[in-house]
Amino acid sequence: MPAVLQSAVINPLITESGVNTKIATFLPTSTQIMEITKQHVEDVLNDIARRCRGPGGAVAVVKDGEVIGQRIWGFADLDTLTTLTAETLFPICSITKQFVCALLIDLERNPPPALAAQGDVRQQLSAHLRDLLSPELKDSGLTIDQLCSMQSGMRDYWAMTTLMGAKPDDEFLIARDCPPMLELTKSFQFEPGTEFSYCNLNFHIVAQAIERATGESLVKLLEERVLRPAGMATAFLCPNTSKHPPPCVGYEGDEGHGYVPAVNRMEWAGDAGLVASLTDMIAYEKYLDRCSSDPVSWYNEAIATPKYKDGTPARYRFGLSHVDIDGVHTIGHGGALRGYRLQRRHAPAERLSVVVLFNNDADGSGPNIDIFRALLNLPKPEVTSIQPANEWFGAFLDEDTQLLIVVTKAEKQGEVAISYAGSPEPIRLSSPVSGKSNSMIATIDGDSLIIHRLGDNRKLAARRITPKESVLKEDSFQGPYHCAEINSTFHCFGEAGVFYGIFAGYLGRGHATPMRYLGDDVWVLTCPRGLDAPAPGDWTVVFRRDEQGSVAGFTIGCWLARGLKYEKWPKYT
Repeated sequence: MPAVLQSAVINPLITESGVNTKIATFLPTSTQIMEITKQHVEDVLNDIARRCRGPGGAVAVVKDGEVIGQRIWGFADLDTLTTLTAETLFPICSITKQFVCALLIDLERNPPPALAAQGDVRQQLSAHLRDLLSPELKDSGLTIDQLCSMQSGMRDYWAMTTLMGAKPDDEFLIARDCPPMLELTKSFQFEPGTEFSYCNLNFHIVAQAIERATGESLVKLLEERVLRPAGMATAFLCPNTSKHPPPCVGYEGDEGHGYVPAVNRMEWAGDAGLVASLTDMIAYEKYLDRCSSDPVSWYNEAIATPKYKDGTPARYRFGLSHVDIDGVHTIGHGGALRGYRLQRRHAPAERLSVVVLFNNDADGSGPNIDIFRALLNLPKPEVTSIQPANEWFGAFLDEDTQLLIVVTKAEKQGEVAISYAGSPEPIRLSSPVSGKSNSMIATIDGDSLIIHRLGDNRKLAARRITPKESVLKEDSFQGPYHCAEINSTFHCFGEAGVFYGIFAGYLGRGHATPMRYLGDDVWVLTCPRGLDAPAPGDWTVVFRRDEQGSVAGFTIGCWLARGLKYEKWPKYT
């Protein structure tokens, strides 16, 4: 049987005794960094492998433009016992976005002759952008930069596929299914340029505009202008997720429930689509290290301080998120597809990069950050003894976004967990009624919860919702509802507080999913699996009533897509 665990590979620049002169030259003076010994790197990467066994994984660390360690373990395919190697190709999913932005910058700086002959490249791309939008949005003033910085205000199209009737294992094809989606995108969640909201559709539109302007395929352009210059010898764009190159298989599940091969039948290009090996990703990190030292490189343009249009600092620009890890500024992105989780991150000042590739649904971001903390000897957050006020716990509804916020106890002392954008996020308490994390500041005052979402540039004012026995006894929620904006129908059926919902739209008729009552007229429609991963998660369904108190419709939303109104069909009221 082939060996499951492969030895860490350490660059000869790192000595047995400690860090050499070349690497020490670039250590930041503001951070107390322990000696980066060969044994220390091995210990850190071995710990990640033990904690994240899964079917398999591949991790690499690049320091000062050289590999100082890599760790590869487990299997690319559990059935054939094919081991993972540094050459195994993974779909790197949303990490693709930064490559599209690199291409965008390069086309503007070095346009092909035919494109240059037609004048200003950005104006040409903007004209194609307008042509791609629905009539309702053509004259909105939406810009390429707003798309590339997640400030478009549009709803994420993978979340929207749920409302359009898609089942998790359905096929979604670019040529067939994207044009109707764009036609049905008729409104914004917020004014473009004022807030952040993750939206894969942004990068699909940018990619389509690039192809139309150049007359070339995204496959060819990325290979010639980004991948090969970066030294990524085997990476390529593979839009169809059902045709990923073997032998790597992505797995859903965990050790407690077992692992099963994930089914993916989507096409995407622009928002995702690249496949690359660990060797390719190492070459990319070395390339970015070289770009960092060049003040006129595309990378230095891409990582310039993000801002909203009023000048407020942002945390995302050109397919790259800016994350502070205990005082160390890092830039990178994650990737996710059913059966895969990936994360790459770069600290330019420290000249340190970490790449994590998993062929399962384990979190890739946490281990990536843990490696930074361990190698840079960053201080561990102090544990506080502050006890949270009882008012924290419960369900709250933000009046503006009409999204649910749930606060629960956290695993660690001195914290509470707030669920708003997907999984629960721990908030470290500074007092019994206030606390913060890297992405939000929160305060509880009786039944009022105030949250400043720093990365989103949004303040949430939420009120507590409480269950009512009378609502659980109602059957008036049953029946069909329709959203005219997206031509979607929702069928609610059940009785006595046990309800289920099904969406139908241009993509078909989805699965029935259970609804859970939380309080007032607010319900949750569960969505643990969708075409994309991670799925939208729970949808907040806020029913509204007419003057007679009868259910007349609802507003639905999740953290990726919100503010859509459904009306109950009159003949069923």
